[in-house]
Amino acid sequence: MEKRLTVMDTLSVGFMTFAFFLGAGNMIFPPMAGFLAGDNYFPAMIGFLCTAVGLPLLGLIAVAKAGGSIPVITAKLPAWIGATIACAIFIIIGPAFAAPRAGLVAYEMGAVPFLNGDNATTQALYSVIFFGIAMLLALFPGKLVDSVGKVLTPALIVLFAILALAAFIFPQDPIVAAQGGYESGAFTKGFLEGYGTMDALASLVFGMLIVDLLRKKGITESGQQAKYLGIAAIIAAVGLSFVYVPLFYLGATSSVLGAGADTGGAILTTFVNQVFGAYGVVMLGAVVTLACLTTVIGLLSACSDYFGELLPKIGYRGFVVINALFCAVVANVGLSQLITISIPVLMAVYPIAMALIAFCFVRPYLQNERAGLIMMVAVSTLFGVIDGVKAAGVNTDALNFLPFYDVGMAWLLPTLLATFVALFAKASPQPAMR
Repeated sequence: MEKRLTVMDTLSVGFMTFAFFLGAGNMIFPPMAGFLAGDNYFPAMIGFLCTAVGLPLLGLIAVAKAGGSIPVITAKLPAWIGATIACAIFIIIGPAFAAPRAGLVAYEMGAVPFLNGDNATTQALYSVIFFGIAMLLALFPGKLVDSVGKVLTPALIVLFAILALAAFIFPQDPIVAAQGGYESGAFTKGFLEGYGTMDALASLVFGMLIVDLLRKKGITESGQQAKYLGIAAIIAAVGLSFVYVPLFYLGATSSVLGAGADTGGAILTTFVNQVFGAYGVVMLGAVVTLACLTTVIGLLSACSDYFGELLPKIGYRGFVVINALFCAVVANVGLSQLITISIPVLMAVYPIAMALIAFCFVRPYLQNERAGLIMMVAVSTLFGVIDGVKAAGVNTDALNFLPFYDVGMAWLLPTLLATFVALFAKASPQPAMR
């Protein structure tokens, strides 16, 4: 008889998935995007939801369809290419960018307001404590559902619900005209802004982590795993939308309050201080710290699980310690500097992740999976690198004839075309039987 999860356990897995995604980028990007989008905040928000909610949802479903995460999805590629893609994604969403950024946001929004001064010593000490706690929780992955899904996430939801209601009940300023790229291309600008959350990349990683946790709960049949992963994906998507919509509106109605802010975190902190005073700052610190902590726990667990299998002599627990230490070091880079560095990398890598997700959906219709996947990955990599180099400030105007090049999406049509062509790639001929 196949084992089933109780309703409470199912909700806990879903809440845990939501909490893993809800981290630093989810809190700081929407307020700034809404502030800049102004009266175009709605199309900008829809574009943002496509990449920050839609793609993670598709990524989790892709993992369910493939029966595994990145190593399984890339199994048809030459081994070294698959390993390179997997390592790059795990490093980006782990110790290089996403996890340290979460620690930085937790420090700047959850600790600095309560300190007498912000200096390198306090930041270093906070990083050690923050990533030390995350490391201890990640060292015991069997406890993740209980510690995150049943304890941390419900507290996070309650605290954020208060903040979300305040955004709609107490708008601070009138909505004004859009600024910059949001004036004429709000949807596209919002779509690209959603890259910053890194959640499409994370979905390819968290999916397998959730499957492993389901196995520990006794769910071993692949169909049941796909079912519960799908439910978790829907819960996470609804939860993320619940976060983004009020934060976008908060930014759009902070035209005066947000003037001079360099990040969405500054807008959010100013709003909370204005509406709730000192108690509000404490509440925001709790929300941000919980959100960032749960995300880092998930990232440390997923990355360490992958690298632990590659190098079993070090193992899962060894890599949890290594990754946590590395994150604590990188987190001492300034938040704005880390975001600036990450943008070109994300512009280059995101198209590859989208190609992998698309492959999972078209795979049943491919006659030659290997040729189709190689074609999709090669094209998305080539044009993703073009977008990444452009985002890094290198002059690539000679390529401005490419469709959507000007908005940083030169990869889109070529990758769609490669996916279409892959459907017609012939199956490899089988040797004759003797």
